[in-house]
Amino acid sequence: MEGFIAIVRRDLLLAWKRPGDVLNPLFFFAMVASLFPLAAAPSPEQLMLNGPGVVWVAALLATLLSLNSLFLSDFEDGSLDQIILSPQPLPLLGLGKAAAHWLLSGLPLVLVSPLIAVSYRMPADIVGVMMLTLALGTVSLSLLGAIGAALTVGLNRGNALLSLLIMPLAMPVLIFGARTVSLAATGDPYAAGIYFLAAYCMLALTLAPFATAAALKISNE
Repeated sequence: MEGFIAIVRRDLLLAWKRPGDVLNPLFFFAMVASLFPLAAAPSPEQLMLNGPGVVWVAALLATLLSLNSLFLSDFEDGSLDQIILSPQPLPLLGLGKAAAHWLLSGLPLVLVSPLIAVSYRMPADIVGVMMLTLALGTVSLSLLGAIGAALTVGLNRGNALLSLLIMPLAMPVLIFGARTVSLAATGDPYAAGIYFLAAYCMLALTLAPFATAAALKISNE
């Protein structure tokens, strides 16, 4: 557990020195999600129904934007080799990298989403559902993204390849996340979507650290 805490603390301190890595995806999310109502200008009812899909697409793209840097700086300064050779369990260190990524990218998206919801005239109870789905979904995206980032670290045009690798795995999160909020907005039962996102998150939390560790060893050979 010491290795996990050390990795998370280290990445948070490095992000403090490079705030652009944190703010750029957040600004991208805010701009994409908030500009849609200005461009489309639909009715308030239609705006509330379209809002969940737009917010979720923006969240997915913002997360993909930040994934390429997950292991890149460690690869460039040579510390990735030290992480792989560390006596600490590599899956636990990979989980620490994913946790730090979520704290720096996923959590800010969740916290900013109520401000975006104002543009779509969402009631407070719908905003709560959206925040819950984003919290569960972005955790899954960070865990899945760690696998892709580990496989593509050091490759030319790795960002494009990373998106191609992660997108199929991220589609269920996007579909169920947006659909759950839309069902809540129309007053239909939406608990099944929450359960699916939670189960998907637990599955990613169980398997992704081991897949990330294997991917790091493969890419380092």
